[in-house]
Amino acid sequence: MSGHLRVVARVHAYPPHHNAGAEWMLHEMLRALVARGHRAEVWLSQWPGSSDPYDVDGVHVMPPQPGRAYEMAARRCSALISHLENVPGAAALARGYGIPHIVVCHNTFDLTWQPMRSGSTTAAVVNSQWMRTIAEERFVDSAFRPGRLLVVRPPVHPEDYATRPGDAITLINCTATKGVGTLAELAQRMPHRQFLAVRGGYGEQQPPDDLPNVTVLDHLDGHRMRDEVYARTRILLMPSDYESWGRAGTEAMASGIPVIAHPTPGLRESLGSAGVFCDRDDIDAWAKAIEDLDEPGAYRAAGRRAKARSKALDPAADLDGWCRLVEEVGRAGASVR
Repeated sequence: MSGHLRVVARVHAYPPHHNAGAEWMLHEMLRALVARGHRAEVWLSQWPGSSDPYDVDGVHVMPPQPGRAYEMAARRCSALISHLENVPGAAALARGYGIPHIVVCHNTFDLTWQPMRSGSTTAAVVNSQWMRTIAEERFVDSAFRPGRLLVVRPPVHPEDYATRPGDAITLINCTATKGVGTLAELAQRMPHRQFLAVRGGYGEQQPPDDLPNVTVLDHLDGHRMRDEVYARTRILLMPSDYESWGRAGTEAMASGIPVIAHPTPGLRESLGSAGVFCDRDDIDAWAKAIEDLDEPGAYRAAGRRAKARSKALDPAADLDGWCRLVEEVGRAGASVR
């Protein structure tokens, strides 16, 4: 590889909370670029509480600066990366200076696709095959289609999460949409079982802290999840009403922890045959699924399926494809500027 690139990402918070899956995915993608010798900079769009720059896993982070500092940094970069609410502003800047613009997409909502309808997006990255299918449908008109469309599944390195499972039945992110009501109903129905509820980094948190068999943890940095969550977890619950992928499930499977989930398209794809699927409104089915795993042979078999699925989701190939995409568009952009 000849020549290192300088990429700039525009995000609202960094480092990401563990439960903010979109930010955590982007962090792993930037780390991969740094590992290949490139410089990755994050320019924040929200005030983090300090004006001092800092580094996270080799990624250089700049808080909001006065004047046109971000604009000038972006103008000199090889590629500009953005996601979520920062896409429109980054897209306008990229168009103005002729900078390759890569959009990382985390859901299938209209607001994800709308900012790309200028037709000037160099590449769009989606986090699952089913999202790619939706994206293809949204961009039938070639005038609006991004130049490249790439699938990068949210990277999980099993060695960062693998541990010996514990005894608790766990939910990560205590919002209504993530299914905290399901956890509460199960805890009431099963008073002799221990449950763990981990607060998320976004959304209205409603942990059932009035139930004696539910332990509530504050949201955690991703580096603490293995020892403080998965090492205490026997079964992970994911009764979400929407997941474009479901990173927590892939983290849990690294330890052979069975995952019981609502069958969203994303969870079906991420968990595959290792997942145990129940409708989020059918509490009887969730209770039975938990009880079925009491049988030691059933639990061991579920654990083997989870570990096999975790191995199959090795992120190396996806991250290599991502880095090659950035290298190609970054060098192509430099050759015409």
